[in-house]
Amino acid sequence: MFKIRLKKGDTVIVRAGKYKGQTGKITATHPSENKVTVAGINIVKKHVKPNQQHPQGGIIEITKPLWVSKVSIVEPTTKKASRIGYSIDKDGKKTRVFKSTGKEIK
Repeated sequence: MFKIRLKKGDTVIVRAGKYKGQTGKITATHPSENKVTVAGINIVKKHVKPNQQHPQGGIIEITKPLWVSKVSIVEPTTKKASRIGYSIDKDGKKTRVFKSTGKEIK
């Protein structure tokens, strides 16, 4: 298991590879594989035989996961990539914060 600081629903930007510079929302995290699935990014065509879901078979488009190291969270005010840190408030509650600005991640 890997420690993934990103969560489902976070807006991320791709930092490396074919989709560099593109942004999207995380639809799923895969801690055992150290990967995240981002909507609209890394779409591949897969040939499927006829089955219950696809009675005709054919070529379908699916979104494959990306390595976590290739993506980083987008800071909404600057619209730039940032790293994630943690801060503990007076009540002892742990919250995620942007390393670049220090603001809390909602």
